[in-house]
Amino acid sequence: MAPKKLKIRQEEKTAAGDYLKKAEDNHKAMLAAFKDGNFNAAGTLAFQCGISSADAICVYEKGVRSISQDYFDVCDLVSSVTLPDAKEKANILKRIISKKNLIQYERRNIFQSEADEVVKAAARFYQWIKEHIQ
Repeated sequence: MAPKKLKIRQEEKTAAGDYLKKAEDNHKAMLAAFKDGNFNAAGTLAFQCGISSADAICVYEKGVRSISQDYFDVCDLVSSVTLPDAKEKANILKRIISKKNLIQYERRNIFQSEADEVVKAAARFYQWIKEHIQ
Protein backbone atom coordinates (compact mmCIF):
# COMPACT_ATOMS: atom_id res chain seq x y z
CA MET A 1 0.00 0.00 0.00
CA ALA A 2 1.38 3.40 -1.00
CA PRO A 3 1.95 5.98 1.73
CA LYS A 4 -0.80 8.52 2.16
CA LYS A 5 -0.18 11.65 0.07
CA LEU A 6 -0.53 14.71 2.27
CA LYS A 7 -2.19 17.81 0.86
CA ILE A 8 0.27 20.61 1.48
CA ARG A 9 0.96 24.15 0.36
CA GLN A 10 4.43 25.61 -0.11
CA GLU A 11 5.11 28.62 2.12
CA GLU A 12 8.07 30.94 2.52
CA LYS A 13 9.90 29.92 5.69
CA THR A 14 9.68 33.53 6.85
CA ALA A 15 5.90 33.00 7.22
CA ALA A 16 6.55 30.78 10.25
CA GLY A 17 6.58 33.88 12.43
CA ASP A 18 3.10 34.83 11.23
CA TYR A 19 1.72 31.42 12.19
CA LEU A 20 3.56 31.57 15.51
CA LYS A 21 1.92 34.96 16.21
CA LYS A 22 -1.51 33.40 15.60
CA ALA A 23 -0.58 30.56 17.94
CA GLU A 24 0.60 33.04 20.57
CA ASP A 25 -2.62 35.07 20.35
CA ASN A 26 -4.73 31.92 20.66
CA HIS A 27 -2.56 30.68 23.55
CA LYS A 28 -3.02 33.91 25.52
CA ALA A 29 -6.76 34.03 24.85
CA MET A 30 -7.09 30.32 25.72
CA LEU A 31 -5.48 30.84 29.13
CA ALA A 32 -7.65 33.89 29.83
CA ALA A 33 -10.84 32.06 28.79
CA PHE A 34 -9.98 29.10 31.01
CA LYS A 35 -9.20 31.38 33.96
CA ASP A 36 -12.58 33.10 33.47
CA GLY A 37 -14.43 29.78 33.41
CA ASN A 38 -15.26 30.00 29.70
CA PHE A 39 -14.44 26.36 29.06
CA ASN A 40 -16.03 26.07 25.60
CA ALA A 41 -14.03 29.06 24.39
CA ALA A 42 -10.87 27.72 26.03
CA GLY A 43 -11.34 24.43 24.18
CA THR A 44 -11.89 26.12 20.84
CA LEU A 45 -8.85 28.33 21.36
CA ALA A 46 -6.76 25.30 22.38
CA PHE A 47 -7.63 23.66 19.07
CA GLN A 48 -6.76 26.85 17.14
CA CYS A 49 -3.52 27.24 19.11
CA GLY A 50 -2.54 23.68 18.22
CA ILE A 51 -3.23 24.11 14.50
CA SER A 52 -1.42 27.45 14.26
CA SER A 53 1.51 26.04 16.22
CA ALA A 54 1.70 23.06 13.87
CA ASP A 55 1.61 25.37 10.85
CA ALA A 56 4.42 27.44 12.37
CA ILE A 57 6.77 24.52 12.93
CA CYS A 58 6.02 22.86 9.59
CA VAL A 59 6.62 26.10 7.69
CA TYR A 60 9.76 26.81 9.72
CA GLU A 61 11.25 23.34 9.28
CA LYS A 62 9.90 22.22 5.90
CA GLY A 63 8.52 25.26 4.10
CA VAL A 64 5.05 23.68 3.88
CA ARG A 65 1.79 23.48 5.80
CA SER A 66 -1.15 21.12 5.62
CA ILE A 67 -4.21 22.17 3.60
CA SER A 68 -6.04 18.88 4.10
CA GLN A 69 -9.67 18.82 5.20
CA ASP A 70 -8.62 16.09 7.65
CA TYR A 71 -7.01 17.83 10.62
CA PHE A 72 -5.20 14.62 11.61
CA ASP A 73 -3.05 14.95 8.47
CA VAL A 74 -1.22 17.87 10.07
CA CYS A 75 -0.10 15.45 12.79
CA ASP A 76 1.68 13.35 10.16
CA LEU A 77 3.37 16.47 8.86
CA VAL A 78 4.49 17.47 12.38
CA SER A 79 5.86 13.98 13.05
CA SER A 80 7.95 14.25 9.87
CA VAL A 81 9.95 17.29 11.01
CA THR A 82 13.50 16.48 12.06
CA LEU A 83 13.28 17.75 15.61
CA PRO A 84 13.70 15.79 18.82
CA ASP A 85 10.38 14.51 20.15
CA ALA A 86 8.48 15.38 16.94
CA LYS A 87 6.52 12.10 16.98
CA GLU A 88 5.66 12.50 20.67
CA LYS A 89 4.52 16.10 20.12
CA ALA A 90 2.46 15.03 17.09
CA ASN A 91 0.63 12.65 19.43
CA ILE A 92 -0.17 15.57 21.75
CA LEU A 93 -1.63 17.40 18.76
CA LYS A 94 -3.70 14.31 17.92
CA ARG A 95 -5.20 14.40 21.41
CA ILE A 96 -6.12 18.06 20.95
CA ILE A 97 -7.66 17.48 17.53
CA SER A 98 -9.61 14.46 18.79
CA LYS A 99 -11.57 16.82 21.07
CA LYS A 100 -12.64 19.17 18.25
CA ASN A 101 -16.00 17.52 17.62
CA LEU A 102 -16.91 17.54 21.32
CA ILE A 103 -15.77 21.12 21.77
CA GLN A 104 -17.33 22.69 18.71
CA TYR A 105 -20.22 20.56 17.51
CA GLU A 106 -21.80 18.54 20.29
CA ARG A 107 -24.76 19.90 22.19
CA ARG A 108 -23.31 19.69 25.64
CA ASN A 109 -20.81 22.12 27.07
CA ILE A 110 -17.38 20.77 27.86
CA PHE A 111 -16.55 20.12 31.47
CA GLN A 112 -13.86 21.99 33.33
CA SER A 113 -11.77 18.81 33.50
CA GLU A 114 -11.99 18.36 29.71
CA ALA A 115 -11.02 21.97 29.11
CA ASP A 116 -8.15 21.63 31.59
CA GLU A 117 -6.83 18.59 29.72
CA VAL A 118 -6.96 20.18 26.26
CA VAL A 119 -5.60 23.54 27.48
CA LYS A 120 -2.61 21.85 29.13
CA ALA A 121 -1.95 19.80 25.99
CA ALA A 122 -2.13 22.87 23.74
CA ALA A 123 0.14 24.82 26.08
CA ARG A 124 2.76 22.02 26.04
CA PHE A 125 2.60 21.77 22.26
CA TYR A 126 2.82 25.55 21.79
CA GLN A 127 5.80 25.84 24.18
CA TRP A 128 7.67 23.11 22.28
CA ILE A 129 7.08 24.96 19.00
CA LYS A 130 8.09 28.31 20.50
CA GLU A 131 11.36 26.87 21.84
CA HIS A 132 12.35 25.68 18.38
CA ILE A 133 11.36 28.76 16.43
CA GLN A 134 12.67 31.52 18.70
